Amino acid sequence: MAGIYIHIPFCKTRCSYCDFYTGTNEIQMDALVDALCAEVRIRKDEIPESMKSIYFGGGTPSRLHRGHFDKIFDVLQQYFAIEPTAEITVEANPDDLSESYVEMLSRLPVNRLSIGIQSFNDRELKFLSRRHSAQEAIDAVKRCQQHGFENISIDLMYGLPEQTEEIWQYNLAQAIVLDVPHISSYHLIYEEKTRMYRLLQAGKIKPVGEEASTTLFAMLIDGLTSHGYVHYEISAFGKEGYSSRHNSAYWKNEKYLGLGPAAHSFDGDSRSLNIPSLIRYIKGVESGILNREIEQLTLKEKYNEAVLTGLRTMWGLDLAAITIRFGEEFYHYCLQNAQKYIEKKLLKTEGDRLKLTRDGIFISDGIMSDLMWVG
Repeated sequence: MAGIYIHIPFCKTRCSYCDFYTGTNEIQMDALVDALCAEVRIRKDEIPESMKSIYFGGGTPSRLHRGHFDKIFDVLQQYFAIEPTAEITVEANPDDLSESYVEMLSRLPVNRLSIGIQSFNDRELKFLSRRHSAQEAIDAVKRCQQHGFENISIDLMYGLPEQTEEIWQYNLAQAIVLDVPHISSYHLIYEEKTRMYRLLQAGKIKPVGEEASTTLFAMLIDGLTSHGYVHYEISAFGKEGYSSRHNSAYWKNEKYLGLGPAAHSFDGDSRSLNIPSLIRYIKGVESGILNREIEQLTLKEKYNEAVLTGLRTMWGLDLAAITIRFGEEFYHYCLQNAQKYIEKKLLKTEGDRLKLTRDGIFISDGIMSDLMWVG
């Protein structure tokens, strides 16, 4: 089985930390939806497998109207075999989730919402250029729950300048009280070409130190796992049965089709990237020739991706699969480079699986880098 990702590159306003391909001029929303439908027809045979997940990401998919969703679902159902139990997610901003909008979503095939809250502290929300207040975020989640959405994920961000342990503990407590079954949490990254990066370069903000970041991450892990959340991926926590099927497919190297400008796809042997330009994307689709880049992956690149994605998860890296997919040389290379981390109890083996220990999670980037094939 495979998945579908649909990129909606529109936001009402742009957040100070975001470097995703998005724009704030929604005048071309109708044209985008028409182009998405045309892209489906062009690529309908690219991954001839049933779809177990559909994910509307962005940008802000909650800027779509009912008619937009209807068009997209109609064409998806026409050209793809979609599993009856498929996970269908829409990313949403709290300020879009009015009573009428949530009711509209509840009438669609959508069965999972991913709400970009980021913080329950109004000062932090203002710093991040978010449009909602903490109370509005809480109200939005409760409104979705009242309309029958049980499978809800929220995003939280840590490592913000001036974020104290007390603020972070409060954010976690608020998330736990809301009783959502899934939480994704990311450390603030200062991406180039963002307003946040320019503030950093100008010396107007100071990033948190490494020790503070480690402390906040430890609080995240301990706070959520002690309340029944399974830490199944470095940045993701879900209650039993509520891990994200769509994102888990990425980490398990399963196939997915990416639709829309700047969307990525993976067919098992190659990765492709649609042009990160709405105008050029639409023109390409209209001409019947997609404007995208395709990269055929080498055996070494596939191995490195297997290391990167496998070790991020609680399932770990399947060593037996490494031997089958890449051969004995890669298997021995992996174990040889892993040995020092096993001795330091930063990695562990469980059956045929190589996994990060709790301590290893904190330096996961370095460990995964050391296990990758170079040269």
